Amino acid sequence: MASVDLPPQLQDQLGQLQNLQQQLQLTQQQRAQLEFQVKETERALTELESVDDKAPIYRSVGAYLVKTEGKAAVKKRLAEEKETLDVRLGAYQKQEGRLKEKATELQSKLQAALKNLPAFQQPAASGGGKKASK
Repeated sequence: MASVDLPPQLQDQLGQLQNLQQQLQLTQQQRAQLEFQVKETERALTELESVDDKAPIYRSVGAYLVKTEGKAAVKKRLAEEKETLDVRLGAYQKQEGRLKEKATELQSKLQAALKNLPAFQQPAASGGGKKASK
């Protein structure tokens, strides 16, 4: 199959589309990580409810476990952390939506432009070919 040279403008748009798709994929991965962190924080808050108020609570700091300041302070810190994660998650969801919209719009423009290129147009049906000579 022969390769087709695209006009520079279409090559630029194709590069932009590929860049948008990469950004979208990265944003989706980051959103998934934030969703995981939110669930972990929620799970920690739920587990904390079943812990006695006087029980010692430890948190992981690198490779170490450090005794914390108490159940109420830990609950407050986790609630603040969850709130921050929720805000960041909302921002990533909005960004993901904008990127999807831009990518879809650019993809439609590219498809329309490609249909108008001679190399991508369907050949017209001819009226039966050459007449036989006698």
